[in-house]
Amino acid sequence: MSAAAELIRGVSLVKRFGGIVANDTVEFSVVEGDLVGLIGPNGSGKSTLINMLTGHLPPDGGEVVVRGHEMRGQAAHLYAAMGVARTFQLTQLFGRMTVLENLLVPGLTRPGSTWRSVVQQARSTLDFLKLTHLEQLHAKNLSGGQQKLLELGRCMMLEPAILFLDEPFAGVHPHLRDQLITRIQELHEAGRTFVVVDHDMESILRLSKRLVVMARGRKIADGPPADVREDQAVLAAYAGS
Repeated sequence: MSAAAELIRGVSLVKRFGGIVANDTVEFSVVEGDLVGLIGPNGSGKSTLINMLTGHLPPDGGEVVVRGHEMRGQAAHLYAAMGVARTFQLTQLFGRMTVLENLLVPGLTRPGSTWRSVVQQARSTLDFLKLTHLEQLHAKNLSGGQQKLLELGRCMMLEPAILFLDEPFAGVHPHLRDQLITRIQELHEAGRTFVVVDHDMESILRLSKRLVVMARGRKIADGPPADVREDQAVLAAYAGS
C-alpha cells in the first residue's frame, strides 16, 4: 500500500507578537485521510498555528508547504484555491444573507462553476447538515450551533482537500454538538481530511485518530490519542507545571 499523500506541512514555524513568541519552530504535517485533534492550554499557540497554515497570518520564520508548493507570501484565498478550508472561533457568516446564499458565495468562486450546479450542491449540503428547513432564514438568526454547521457547509462548498476547524464546539448546545461531530465523522469516512482545534476534550477524543498537543508555543506531543493522554509532558502542561 502506498503512503498517504502529504497535504500540508509547517516547517519550523515561528510567530512573534512583540516580545511574545506564540509559535517557536513548530513542525506540523497532515496527510490525506488524517483526522487530527489539536489541543493545548489557553495561550499555547494553537490558533496562531492554524492561522499560519491557512494563510491568514504570515510566519516570521519557517515555511508552509501545501501539496508540495511553498506558500511564502501567498494570500489566504490562494490557500483556499489549493484546497485548504477553515472555520473560525467566531463564525464568519454573511448575517444579512440567507442560509442558502451563504453557501452559494463560496460555491460560485470555484472555476467552471455554474449557477444551477452550485444551487444543487448547496441544497444537497443543507440536506446533509439537516438545515434544509432553514434555507431562507437570514444567517444572523441561526443559533450558535446552527451557525457552526453552516460554516462547515461553506467549507464543503469549496470541495477542499483539508478542513481546519477552529473551536467548532465552543458554546454549542450538546444536541447540535453531537450532530456536528456526526457530520465530521461522516465526511471523514467519505475521505475528507480534518484538523480540529477545541477545548472540549470529550469531543476531541471522540473524533481524533491522532492527537497533537501544544504548550508555550511548542509542540510537545503527537501520536495516537490513547498514548498522548498518558504523556507526562502533556499532563504537566494541563496541570500548569
